Amino acid sequence: MVDPINEILSKDSRYKSEAYGFVLASLEVARVQTGKTKHVTGFDLLQGLKTLAIKDYGIMAKTVLESWGIKTTDDIGEIVFNLIDTELLSKTSEDQKEDFHNIFDFDTVFMKEYPFIENTNQNDSQ
Repeated sequence: MVDPINEILSKDSRYKSEAYGFVLASLEVARVQTGKTKHVTGFDLLQGLKTLAIKDYGIMAKTVLESWGIKTTDDIGEIVFNLIDTELLSKTSEDQKEDFHNIFDFDTVFMKEYPFIENTNQNDSQ
């Protein structure tokens, strides 16, 4: 039996296998964040992906995602619909790739808005 991810990669080599695994893991984060046990929206999935990327990869999140071929939220839509085509995910009649179009900018969320922790141990003696 052919592994579904390898089947996808044989048809669409834009994204590495790690990208598919990360999107599936992000789906689980999105379910926890939303409290939904089944279907989540594209927006929900992207929020889960953002949370997981920052948690797992920190300031390197954008670099790691790009190394897998993911440069925009539209890429996540492509990955999701590849997973739908191989029946690893399902969709509702309302779901479409456009749900992922330009939802957030990777430079903004993974670099400019990165939640740096303030150094609270600074010596402010004057």
